Amino acid sequence: MTFHTARKRFGQNFLHDHGIIYHLFSSIQASTEDHWVEIGPGMGALTEPLLQAKLNLDVVELDRDLVALLEKKFIGYPNLRIHSADALRFDFTGLAAPGEKLRVIGNLPYNISTPLMFHLLANAHCFQDMHFMLQKEVVDRICAVPGSKKYGRLSVMMNYYCSTEWLFDVPPESFDPAPKVMSAIVRLVPHSQPPVQINDVKLLNRVVTEAFSQRRKTLRNALKKLIDEETINALGIDPGLRPESISLNEFAQLARSLEKMLDSTAAI
Repeated sequence: MTFHTARKRFGQNFLHDHGIIYHLFSSIQASTEDHWVEIGPGMGALTEPLLQAKLNLDVVELDRDLVALLEKKFIGYPNLRIHSADALRFDFTGLAAPGEKLRVIGNLPYNISTPLMFHLLANAHCFQDMHFMLQKEVVDRICAVPGSKKYGRLSVMMNYYCSTEWLFDVPPESFDPAPKVMSAIVRLVPHSQPPVQINDVKLLNRVVTEAFSQRRKTLRNALKKLIDEETINALGIDPGLRPESISLNEFAQLARSLEKMLDSTAAI
């Protein structure tokens, strides 16, 4: 058996619990027609059952020692392509054939999980779905609804791009080394059409980020640098509410209002 010492700088925690692996593989419902992409395959705990399903598989791994290990371990699989690359800079769209949708899976390190998900969702049209193992805290924030204490920027922006679903929790002892926190599996399915109309997603992100930068403030105070109280009221939104009570649709209204204000200012 080949061993590899987990590297802290890469945030490596290797999944070894066969019960969890089986549960995850059952949940993703892989078929031979699928084209899967695995991010951060590690020592191949998930790679192996994917390959045995005889589907088309690309894996992206940053650690060169692990790349060498994977190349040796899976030398007899022509349906596997291993990419030695940084997933945050990798062009995933180049893996898809014309008209093909990729399916993505990965055990993501905490320090890159959020930027990596947004890197992928910037080209959401290329993906059928994504299944990620993340810290449970992050999954809770992704799946949170308005009114929840965990509801925030990540909840709003992720739900703009996709539907979200918590699948199940993964305890620390399922990994080596064992992390100090609980993990969870989340399924993300990109929307075929955005659930709200937005011309500039960057403006939506700007409004949401500003609103939650001081989440204990009311909307009138949190957004006073961008949108005045009168404008918020005119949209039918209570400026006395806190950002955690504002839905994606209401944030979209605020973003469209800000866009009109910026356009009228630019026209002067």
